Amino acid sequence: MSTPAAYLSVIVLWSTTPLAINWSLPGGGFAFSLFARMVVGLVCALGVLHFTGAGFPLRRGVWPAYLIGGLSLFGTMLCTYWGAQFIHSGLISVLFGLSPLVTSVMAAVWLGEQALTPLRLAGMALAVVGLAVVFGHGADLGGPDAPIGLAAVLLAVLINAAGLVGVKRVGGNTPPLALTAGVMLVSLPLFGLAWLATGAAVPASLPLRSLAAIVYLGVFGSVLGFALYYYLMKRLSAASLALTLVITPMFALLLGGLFNNETLPPQAWLGAAAICLGLLIHQRGDAWRAASP
Repeated sequence: MSTPAAYLSVIVLWSTTPLAINWSLPGGGFAFSLFARMVVGLVCALGVLHFTGAGFPLRRGVWPAYLIGGLSLFGTMLCTYWGAQFIHSGLISVLFGLSPLVTSVMAAVWLGEQALTPLRLAGMALAVVGLAVVFGHGADLGGPDAPIGLAAVLLAVLINAAGLVGVKRVGGNTPPLALTAGVMLVSLPLFGLAWLATGAAVPASLPLRSLAAIVYLGVFGSVLGFALYYYLMKRLSAASLALTLVITPMFALLLGGLFNNETLPPQAWLGAAAICLGLLIHQRGDAWRAASP
């Protein structure tokens, strides 16, 4: 797959993932839905590796990437699924749009990729203002516990950004699908423990929509999504990869409104727009300035 096609596919997958997470929760709870998604994803990833003969490297050198990615995936997904119980689905994508800010700082420190120029700092400041506007509307964003849900997803963003930079630093030449399988292999026991900690309840029956959402997230959101994510990681800078998260929030908000009857106050839309604009300035401002006569 070409890099532009992979980039577009990631945008489509990440735009639909928040809504699918919301749909997967009824019937089994957040821990069961998350564990079931990872089981489906790992089985699918190992099956593809087996039938394509791509191989699954288990040599000593690949385990640091598997370990960092697995721990990051566990923390990111656990916080996201727990927080998703309390907020509108589109807001998950809005908050994950903040990843480029965190990623660029971490990449500058760990990878030496980018400097924090005045325009980048200005974009970060605008995005933070937008975040404050979004946080300022509490129950209007999904219910009385929405601020707690927003905080949990924001923590997931920090963990995800650290994992992205860490895996890029140690990932080496591990094939994307194999890296996906290794990361999921490390994280699956942790998801199982989280499910056990919440009671390990197996639902007697699941709504069809919840079941379909879990399968979609396991096959497309996990295997295909992460494989493309790691594929792009090897071809783009960490901050350029995170730019996909600038594009997806508005799509995710629209999908939540169209298919899940989610209604946000105008101020929340304004805050989301400020976040996206701030991220765009952060990512592209210097390039535009350099191109201007």
